[in-house]
Amino acid sequence: MQRIALLAFPGIRVFDVSVITEVWGSERALPGVPPFELRRAATAPGDPVPMPGGLTLTPDRPLDWLEEADLIVVPGLVDHETPVAEPVLDALRRAHATGTPIAALCAGAFVLARAGLLDGRRAVTHWHLAPRLQARHPRITVEPDALFIEDDNLWTSAGTAAGIDLCLHLVRVAHGAEAAATVARSMVTAPFRTGTQAQFIEQPTPRADRDADTLAAVREYALRRLHEPLTVTDLAAHAGMAPRTFARHFTAATGTSPLRWLLDQRVAAAQRLLERTDLPMPEVARRAGFGSEVTMRQHFASRLATSPRAYRTAFSTTAPSSDAAGNRPIAR
Repeated sequence: MQRIALLAFPGIRVFDVSVITEVWGSERALPGVPPFELRRAATAPGDPVPMPGGLTLTPDRPLDWLEEADLIVVPGLVDHETPVAEPVLDALRRAHATGTPIAALCAGAFVLARAGLLDGRRAVTHWHLAPRLQARHPRITVEPDALFIEDDNLWTSAGTAAGIDLCLHLVRVAHGAEAAATVARSMVTAPFRTGTQAQFIEQPTPRADRDADTLAAVREYALRRLHEPLTVTDLAAHAGMAPRTFARHFTAATGTSPLRWLLDQRVAAAQRLLERTDLPMPEVARRAGFGSEVTMRQHFASRLATSPRAYRTAFSTTAPSSDAAGNRPIAR
């Protein structure tokens, strides 16, 4: 059972606490999703931690439990200038020193920054706060647009919905795409937005709304034909646009380029096939639209830092086959 620590201290956002509880709450029993042990760690277990709106959160573990957790999640701050007690920062430093992954949602990045954990590393926060994080902590490389990012076992995310994206991604990393999709379905939310997708998309106009309808139809068209050798030019032709115009409108509507979106969908399709079937690797590559096992392996390495065979060994829901024999599961 994966042990998740929700770090509780005054000033944390109710929304982020709710997201963490929704994703890893131990009371949920979903098919194909392992049970989680979610604990709330704070300086004084049993003493209610105040949150906005007159709400409180009662912690049930002391700070030293962070060193026993498999993952620590830091909720965002309502006010990024809220002071954080030194014992909380010390606990984070100790946990990171032992190799425990730490994820901070939204302005929770400021907490990791105050602990000195983000110095010399890449990080992200809400786009509105990114300049302030960079100005106050110049040793951090602040990425202004990404939804979430990882550097040396430290995860940071942008605001609100990006926190959901990161939490689901962490489930995907630990337990596979199918488990993450099941949790997402239970929350009635999108199961897959990549961390590199842009945070901010311009407010739609009537013309943009029409373009969005066209682009949604193109994405549906592509998802039904991932096994075909689709190109951006093919998608542009289906939309009735010139390739450059299509790419510009697609990026404005989705926050990512057509090629990156198409490759991300192919990787996701391959993940599902590796988890649900015992098809040979060349057939998985063909059905996901990669054309060859070599190409699929290259994209798994660049996006997931693993190989298709290792991914299948770790997350397959089918009986072990000779195709996966002899491979070690993905390190967690």
